[in-house]
Amino acid sequence: MENNDILIRLRYALEIKNKEMAEIFRLGGEEVTVPEVIKLLTKSDDESNEQIKCNNSMLESFLNGFIINKRGKQEPKPGQPDPSEPFKKNSANVNNLLLKKVKIALSLTTEDMLDIFEKAGITVTKGELGALLRKEGHKNYKECGDKYARNFLKGLAIKYRG
Repeated sequence: MENNDILIRLRYALEIKNKEMAEIFRLGGEEVTVPEVIKLLTKSDDESNEQIKCNNSMLESFLNGFIINKRGKQEPKPGQPDPSEPFKKNSANVNNLLLKKVKIALSLTTEDMLDIFEKAGITVTKGELGALLRKEGHKNYKECGDKYARNFLKGLAIKYRG
């Protein structure tokens, strides 16, 4: 699944306005104007090339800004290193990051996440969900495929839009 699709689906599911999207990007450290947000959210045609491609760092900035928007800025504790981990380029990792950051931003519990998957018509066990939320490199880490990410966003839409 492309990063632009993730933004489009997340925006739809949570009913985020264009101006709010630009503000969330700003909170995440990425300067994006409202017209640029519109171009990010435009489906690309073969004839017109109006769409701006959302790269992995832009998506990560958006998700970080989304957490700050929903929960507030967290000040690092003295003596602790910066918790942001370097972002890997593979697309499955983007899906894992999506699950983790949306879970944090919306203060979702494991039960909430399982319920969201259930609303989308997919059964995920607690063990599978735990593996999807693990840090890459952990022995039980599992890459999140597009199927899980798509169904999670679909379940979010059902939960928040009715």
